[in-house]
Amino acid sequence: MSKRPIPRAEKARANRRRMREAALRLFRQRGYAATSMQAIADEAGLAVQTLYFTFGTKRALLSEILDIAVAGDEEPIATLDRPAVHAIVAEPDPAGQLRMQARLAREVWGRIAPVLEVVSGAATADPDIADLWQTNIAQRTTVQQRLCGALASKAKLRHDIQTAVDIAVALQGPELYQLFVGRQGWSPEKYHLWLADALIGQLLTTNAGQ
Repeated sequence: MSKRPIPRAEKARANRRRMREAALRLFRQRGYAATSMQAIADEAGLAVQTLYFTFGTKRALLSEILDIAVAGDEEPIATLDRPAVHAIVAEPDPAGQLRMQARLAREVWGRIAPVLEVVSGAATADPDIADLWQTNIAQRTTVQQRLCGALASKAKLRHDIQTAVDIAVALQGPELYQLFVGRQGWSPEKYHLWLADALIGQLLTTNAGQ
């Protein structure tokens, strides 16, 4: 019995995944700047023309690696439209909402830690990657504006909305995850519990957090 031919779209997705995985391996081993598109193509076992046709630039390739790591899948769904965010917004208990946010942060940062190492290392020397990182921060701020707005509809906050957003972005950012889990040796669960307590303590009044 002959093998079923692989559909063209399925093959293209598989090749795209191979290129992302090869790029991330080399970025981590050699650094972003020292990794050429040719080296990525060779690592993936594909022609460099295929790599350029698929992504265009090395920055676009890293951007897709980051986006997929944040999302956790390849579905083209914006963060604010994802079920996890909808569930957080719909949670009626304000403290419960913040615990859900802490869990989501734990899942996301645990998933993308290797990518963040590449981005943070490249951003210091490459203006394009520094711009990519600023875009990521802006996207995270937009998400927190939505979540803090939802929180304010359920409870009295300790701060005005903009201050609450600033605090939420800082506490749920990757820097603290990398510090506590990556450098200080905290378990992801310990980080998650600490973050939930920190968010509740910083964003909610005493009565709202009970």
